[in-house]
Amino acid sequence: MYQFLLNHRADLIERCKLKVAKRPARAATPEQLANGVPIFIDQLIRTLYAEESGQVAESLRISGSSGGDPLGSSEIGASAAAHGGELLRLGFTVDAVVHDYGDLCQAIMDLGVERDEPFSVDDFRTLNRCLDNAVADAVIEFGAQRDARLRSASTAAENERLGVLVHELRNVLQTASLAFQALEFGLLPVGGATGMLVRRCLTTLATMLGESMSQVRGATAGTAEEVFSVSEFVADAARSASYDAAARGCPFSTSPVDPFLGISGDRDRLLGALANLLQNAFKFTRPGTPVALTTRADGSRILIEVSDHCGGLPEGTAEVMFRPFTQSGPDRSGLGLGLSIARRGIEADGGTLDVRDVPGTGCVFTIGLPQRALR
Repeated sequence: MYQFLLNHRADLIERCKLKVAKRPARAATPEQLANGVPIFIDQLIRTLYAEESGQVAESLRISGSSGGDPLGSSEIGASAAAHGGELLRLGFTVDAVVHDYGDLCQAIMDLGVERDEPFSVDDFRTLNRCLDNAVADAVIEFGAQRDARLRSASTAAENERLGVLVHELRNVLQTASLAFQALEFGLLPVGGATGMLVRRCLTTLATMLGESMSQVRGATAGTAEEVFSVSEFVADAARSASYDAAARGCPFSTSPVDPFLGISGDRDRLLGALANLLQNAFKFTRPGTPVALTTRADGSRILIEVSDHCGGLPEGTAEVMFRPFTQSGPDRSGLGLGLSIARRGIEADGGTLDVRDVPGTGCVFTIGLPQRALR
């Protein structure tokens, strides 16, 4: 058989390519074949020749023993494992691993019949042993790399969920701490607006922890969608932001808001998104430069804008800054999740969040939400 394979090597490879091309969403590529059929044919030829020449040890070194090589040290095992890993990287499923070697077996049988080539029983046994070992090692490597990918993806997802919770808890706690300091040092009444802000922060913390406990228990937390006043919403955000502005020494201004404008969604989630944008602005605006919160109606949408004086965005930053764990500035005190959380929360309520660079000056983050009629 080894001489037959040697004489018809190119024909067999071409037949395998044609078989691959006939399967849905498959195509023979140089990467796919690099450690696959061509190398396997060469190894099979050398194994058959070694056995015919009485070089049993050489045959086992190339192809492994029946039932596989427990040490995985055969040539066929190594190249088959590389082939299985390559198929995974190319996006194929495990059935492609088996099919590739099955194609070659079928091609050998078909060509043998066409050429009326008699193969011995020993040749068939060697062929089956080589195919069995190759398929096993390729599938094992495919599965190992796939499982490693799944574990990595699961860990990354868990890290992001935990990071989101930590980020949001930190933001609310920071607002509550600044408001409490204002109560403590300013001798403000606990029943006033600042006291209400502290109470709202504590309520938000309790809600967030409750939702997290529900998720741990496997329950699904519902959303609290409602239609609410834009002016009151912006006033709440501005009140919280004013303490952060004072702590950082940044002038902070807001624009008048039409009291008849309304938006809808999860109010706490949207308020958290706006708070993230404001805290981000205070964090990156140049010392002593102003941050502005403006609101206006634009047709059927409400636009809420946060502008700062950070000096403008570095080239390419706008395209990646909304990705999780992305930090572009020198201040790395956070987790790089604020903008990602903000966009996700706003989009969950049918809105949009975009950034506009003002070169040499700063940037403007714009929340766009559908306008709703107040009930």
